[in-house]
Amino acid sequence: MNGSDGIEAAYLQVGGSLAFVEQCGTGIPVLCLHTAGQSGVQWRHVTGELAALGYRAVVPDLPGHGRSEPAVGGPVTDLGVYAAWCVELIELLGLERPFVVGCSIGGKTALDIARRIPDRLSGVVAMAADAWTGGRPSVRGLRRELADVAAPSRSDRTYLGTLAVVGQSVSPQRAELIATMHRREDPAVSLSDLIAWARHDLRAELPSITCPAHLVVGADDLWVDAVDVRRAAERIPDARMTELPGVGHYPMEEIDGFATLLDRWLRALTEAATAAPAGAR
Repeated sequence: MNGSDGIEAAYLQVGGSLAFVEQCGTGIPVLCLHTAGQSGVQWRHVTGELAALGYRAVVPDLPGHGRSEPAVGGPVTDLGVYAAWCVELIELLGLERPFVVGCSIGGKTALDIARRIPDRLSGVVAMAADAWTGGRPSVRGLRRELADVAAPSRSDRTYLGTLAVVGQSVSPQRAELIATMHRREDPAVSLSDLIAWARHDLRAELPSITCPAHLVVGADDLWVDAVDVRRAAERIPDARMTELPGVGHYPMEEIDGFATLLDRWLRALTEAATAAPAGAR
């Protein structure tokens, strides 16, 4: 590493293709996962602050996103593929008891990782994610849209759609920046991500998430219903749930000083793990 706040970037062979991974800091590992169609750039204002707080932020671009090569077989339509990919990355980097933090499809993937390797995690923070969306948005409609992803209006829809799900507490200037950054996505990848989101059902797996968990939802999030998030949290043995007023679908991009808030959540997860009776997890 290049000091506590320096960034180390590398291409690693994960899942049969090259993955772009940034790391910052030398402390407790925190795997940070991005949203549909986006990349690790969503965490650019968080990683340095996390490093300064004593963490090792590990920020990958999922297959087909950002600077990572496409997944073997093309765009992914199953979040379980991303979860298995992340477990492989954890093993490759030798991360010992990392936290996993994700947003949107990253949040759902974080929960999927937690049900696969709960004993190897310090905890999980799943933002803008529940266990099952009820098939929303329509998978059939998304597959039809895949045939029209090259339309010029697609980037405009991404831009306007992002603005619609940013929280009311976010300044117009910041919302504009978030939406402008988001319109860079590959439509074929982002639509496939949304298909994966709509199909992903973890309801039966929630009780197997035995590491401490924190589910977070923005009160202004038009994609995710706080009621569904609370129901999911209630089925996880050691979970809490937070609703953020004035925040939409992208807490790590919308909230100033998000790393400090995340640090508070991670410390609470550590305290929960310490307080749990022996053999409880």
